[in-house]
Amino acid sequence: MSDKHVDEFSGVETTGHEWDGIRELNNPMPRWWVWTFYATILWAVGYAIAYPSIPLLTKATDGLLGSSSRADLTQEVETAKSTQTTYLDQIAAKTVGEIDADPNLRQFAISGGASAFKVNCVPCHGSGAAGGPGFPNLNDDDWLWGGDLESIQKTIAHGVRFDGDGDTQVSEMPAFADVLDATQTRNVAAYVWSLTKTSSDIEMASAGKQAFLDNCAACHGEDGKGSNDMGAPNLADAIWLKGEGEEAITRQIIAPKHGMMPAWAARLGETTVKELTVFVHSLGGGK
Repeated sequence: MSDKHVDEFSGVETTGHEWDGIRELNNPMPRWWVWTFYATILWAVGYAIAYPSIPLLTKATDGLLGSSSRADLTQEVETAKSTQTTYLDQIAAKTVGEIDADPNLRQFAISGGASAFKVNCVPCHGSGAAGGPGFPNLNDDDWLWGGDLESIQKTIAHGVRFDGDGDTQVSEMPAFADVLDATQTRNVAAYVWSLTKTSSDIEMASAGKQAFLDNCAACHGEDGKGSNDMGAPNLADAIWLKGEGEEAITRQIIAPKHGMMPAWAARLGETTVKELTVFVHSLGGGK
């Protein structure tokens, strides 16, 4: 006869443990749960035998299946490099116009150009390519040297006023401090400002028009819209590179500031320059 105690309310045997008159019921785990637990143990043992898992002094066990996540990653990287090489070879062999016309090649070039831009161009043009004081915004349609693919490529490759490249883009606005007197300078500044905004003095702006035509129109054009061939900025689009307002324009007329952009062809190579070209052109302001 069994001497085990059975709880009179539940009819379940107790374990023999008792605390303050409270007995512990001996409720075993469901059999399906127990067999599932055993199955996970068998699975773990099998996995440890089949795959690398048990650490040794210098490496882990190889496993019967010879699987290696490192080898898989290496293979994936090699495959990616092979695909990249195919695209890079095409970019090297084609013009920027041909690259832009091929949807797959264009997307690859934009991705590569975006990466190169972050490493090399962000310090001046900003992470969003919006530029800043003295540094052009590459998102708008205001281009000193032209916004088509070929013009952008030339500017990136050879830079602007870069002494280390014989083909660099060169243009310099002369200082007019010795050409125009103070009154004429203020009048010209008032006229230039009037091309996009209401001048502080309409009579000064009117008087400055003739001085502008006599001294500035050769580069900026009679309508003030500039010239990409000469790198002369458009003064009639309300986009100001060196400062906004009549005072800033006056300072630029008296003692103009000139920026410099390095030539990137020698540093980055022709292929990366093409990728940068397609990327910059894709920002929205390209022509």
